[in-house]
Amino acid sequence: MSEALIRLWGDSERVVVLTGAGMSTDSGIPDFRGPNGLWTRDPNAAALFDIQTYIDDPEVRRRAWEGRRNHPAWTAQPNPGHTALASLQSAGRLGPILTQNIDGLHQRAGAGSVIELHGSIWEIECLACGDRTPTPETMAREEPDPRCLVCGGILKTATVSFGQRLDPDVLDAAIEAA
Repeated sequence: MSEALIRLWGDSERVVVLTGAGMSTDSGIPDFRGPNGLWTRDPNAAALFDIQTYIDDPEVRRRAWEGRRNHPAWTAQPNPGHTALASLQSAGRLGPILTQNIDGLHQRAGAGSVIELHGSIWEIECLACGDRTPTPETMAREEPDPRCLVCGGILKTATVSFGQRLDPDVLDAAIEAA
């Protein structure tokens, strides 16, 4: 850490960190646009992240569910960056961690206060009724395009896709933290 950053951090009453895709690449989770990014390797993959395409096209949903089943988040481990931030938070030197990541690695590293701006892959949400269930429960059903057990609606991870708004409560929490 540079001397200037150490001095600035030491003089601060409150420090908040915002992390993104680069934080988890060392844990084996690819980013989207980098040299080994998901969209770099498969330009058609972007359709999987557009909410209207997801709703309208059953084949896109099946591809998205296959991608979820094989997502590296299920086996990824926190890297030293995740661990360092969790340690700083535990020591009272860091406020909430704001993250665009959906992988849950900050929590696995022991961070107590994490605001997931783009949601979490660890939870499934019904687009019709809003019912939420843990992702492993839904995936255990082994259906290519599972439907909500409450209303029969379309399910997707509780993550923000293109065309969806950020959750206003999450956004308010992030603004308050910053």
